[in-house]
Amino acid sequence: MGGGGSALRVCAEHRGGINWLSLSPDGQRLLTGSEDGTARLWSAADGQCCALLQGHESYVTFCQLENEAAFTCSADRTIRKWDVLTGQCLQVFRGHTSIVNSRILVANNQLFSSSYDRTARAWSVDTGQASQEFRGHRNCVLTLAYSAPWDLPGAPFEEEAVAGGLLVTGSTDGTAKVWQVASGCCHQTLRGHTGAVLCLVLDTPSHTAFTGSTDTTIRAWDILSGEQLRVFREHQGSVICLELANQHVYSGSADRTVKCWLADTGERVRTFTAHRHSVSALKYHAGTWREASGACVHSVHRQRRRPRARLRRPVRSAAEGVPRPRVRHQLHPATRWAAPPPRP
Repeated sequence: MGGGGSALRVCAEHRGGINWLSLSPDGQRLLTGSEDGTARLWSAADGQCCALLQGHESYVTFCQLENEAAFTCSADRTIRKWDVLTGQCLQVFRGHTSIVNSRILVANNQLFSSSYDRTARAWSVDTGQASQEFRGHRNCVLTLAYSAPWDLPGAPFEEEAVAGGLLVTGSTDGTAKVWQVASGCCHQTLRGHTGAVLCLVLDTPSHTAFTGSTDTTIRAWDILSGEQLRVFREHQGSVICLELANQHVYSGSADRTVKCWLADTGERVRTFTAHRHSVSALKYHAGTWREASGACVHSVHRQRRRPRARLRRPVRSAAEGVPRPRVRHQLHPATRWAAPPPRP
């Protein structure tokens, strides 16, 4: 099982569960988004809270930390941009008509978001105004990925269409879609999954998208032609998260395993089996797992603490039309569609 890991520092000032965290590119700050409707900035060096980000009217579903700005999205249907030095709210992005859920992306001076309102949107980071709406999915949009125009040399369609790059979205309607960001038009619909698409990653040099689904498979697609390239079959539960590194695809599943695959062939290289529950998130870092054997190097356990009363989420009035999620935890919103792990 590997050696035990001990906590170096604890950040414990939130009054509700932490749904997401993000580390700044320079590694100096940590951003956390919570059930208590706030986000907090922490010093990675000493674990001290640097700023309290208040303004959302419901729980924070996701957060993204850049070197100069922080972004949070919430069940109050908004996205907010914050100054990382002062904690001041700089922009409020309004337009979604339901919960802004599991992922936002900041790229090419644009912010991309997905929502339960069945749309994805592109926003200007500077003005907070929506520049494009991607409408066509028949159910919630859960995940997205962006390919910049300079990553698409020789694309077999007009230069004007690829000028803004391509956005790939995954939905609970069982499809993924490829959108032309400049025009907002759907370029390809990727059909083949028989369950909700919970996660996706892009290999931009090869124009390949990898999607994971509740149908227990991972599928590889050519995002320019829409062709399905290969299917990865071995998981026994929903594929909840994906990571691409060094031409290997890592997949976390409700079957409590992480699997490593060769991206170009779909061959499984190894399986990591130390978890006792669904794997809801993963991040590759050289040396975290022993690559040759798949053995766990460190196992980090949460210390047991005396239970305390659960804080109720801040909720807007029903008249304002904010829908409530069907599950309590928001650590990874896609997991609500994940099948329970098999009994041992």
